[in-house]
Amino acid sequence: MTGTSTERLARLLALVPYVMNRPSVAVDQAAGVFGVSEKQLIDDLNLLWCVELRAPDPYCPIDLSYEGGEIIVSEAESISRPLRLQVDEASALLVALRMLADIPGLRDRDALSRVIAKLEKAAGDATSAAGRLSVQVDGGGDMTTLVRQALDLGRRVHLTYYVQGRDENTERDVDPMRLLLVEGQAYLEGWCRRAEGVRLFRLDRIADLKILDVAARVPAEAEPRDVEVGLFQPSPQDVRVTIELAPRGRWVADRYPCESVEELGEGRLRVVLRTRDTRWLRALGLRLGDQGRVTGPPALVAEIHADAERALALYGSP
Repeated sequence: MTGTSTERLARLLALVPYVMNRPSVAVDQAAGVFGVSEKQLIDDLNLLWCVELRAPDPYCPIDLSYEGGEIIVSEAESISRPLRLQVDEASALLVALRMLADIPGLRDRDALSRVIAKLEKAAGDATSAAGRLSVQVDGGGDMTTLVRQALDLGRRVHLTYYVQGRDENTERDVDPMRLLLVEGQAYLEGWCRRAEGVRLFRLDRIADLKILDVAARVPAEAEPRDVEVGLFQPSPQDVRVTIELAPRGRWVADRYPCESVEELGEGRLRVVLRTRDTRWLRALGLRLGDQGRVTGPPALVAEIHADAERALALYGSP
């Protein structure tokens, strides 16, 4: 994916200093750092041939090569310096780093503090702007400490975990793998013995956690989830559900992970989400009332209508 022209320009401006400030850079290495394919990176390099620098000579093109898989850039000193952060960018980075530093049980806190100090010194005015901002992360409090202890000891844990979709507490044994912070929320990632698979558990939804006197045994085939692409990762077994929402029902798009969100005008939305268990969606369909309606798949729509008819029938019973 090439992204927008603005994104490509930002990548080109960052690519030159990245290459020139290192002894050597391979094409595949640079492609991985910038999150593009090798073909796209080569297209970017070819575009750099067209860049004309106006100093020191009237015509001074950037000189580069990537023969043999190694990128070499020269005659580009005027744009070889790393880009400076703007005030809003530096402020956002400082706020995020300070938020991380407040997480209980964080490892390498000293290293993080040194990074914050260096950034504050370099940021100048951004430091005062960031100091006026405060972000509170619901990291699970003491639960974070317990999870960290289980990870350090290499022990299995027993969870009482609230499943929001089914509105019920579940009991399960979990072999911890790592502690994550995703989208401002703390999660335990582990091998769930009940589901026989890797699962993420929000710490603020763990009602109780006990560290068991049993060694954690994560199967060799268990792979950590790639949370960089988001928490929503559908599977082929999921049911694809479409919901049309009135303006007062827009909260659904914020509360549940959606595959897509489409504006319909006048504040209305059409959202698509996927789930293996449609029971909670049947309950959601009834709860929405005039705030929205489930429009697909037809089988689920029929089930919701049947649920509504049964509920209405109860009001007519003596």
